[in-house]
Amino acid sequence: MLEKMEAVPCGAKERGLTGLGAVWGSAGITHVNSDEKLCPQYLLRTDEMEYHIRPTDNRHPAVLPIGHEVVYKIKKDRMVVKVPDGDNKNRTYQVVAMSPTNPDASATDTSGKSSEKP
Repeated sequence: MLEKMEAVPCGAKERGLTGLGAVWGSAGITHVNSDEKLCPQYLLRTDEMEYHIRPTDNRHPAVLPIGHEVVYKIKKDRMVVKVPDGDNKNRTYQVVAMSPTNPDASATDTSGKSSEKP
């Protein structure tokens, strides 16, 4: 299920005279236009894991419906996501972070051996 969407910085575009800083800095020309680019990042929560994903198509990212269930497949570091209730298209996303849903359950000892001596 898609839990939430955030706008996170994913890169910056700089235009201006930054490459000639030493030459133009002495002349007093320091004008640089800097725009920080924001990308959508989704939290996809399953029974076992939480995935933070970003669209691979940064120019035209599709907006996914929050609170809806999705169908996904993981291929290497990419995730193919399809919304059955929506337009039913497969879209690729980059997996940025993964974490277990219940970290307490994974921290328990499941070896079956007791550390106590009889």
